[in-house]
Amino acid sequence: MRIVDSIPHESMTISIFHMNDKYMVKFEAGPMEQIFKFLVSDVKSVDNLKAKITGEFIETTRKRFNDMFLQMREL
Repeated sequence: MRIVDSIPHESMTISIFHMNDKYMVKFEAGPMEQIFKFLVSDVKSVDNLKAKITGEFIETTRKRFNDMFLQMREL
């Protein structure tokens, strides 16, 4: 697995990896992470994949991190 690109964001680290026939987009915020996997054959290129990671997609992921953090705090 190798990192092929990243997406700048003020509160999360967003990294794009390539391994075999998949791209993986990893979002990291504090102690938590979310990984989304995409087939290379579906997205065709890193640029096409980055175009799919819209502001709305990133915001939904950020909200999920908030829910994850609240759930973790309840433990």
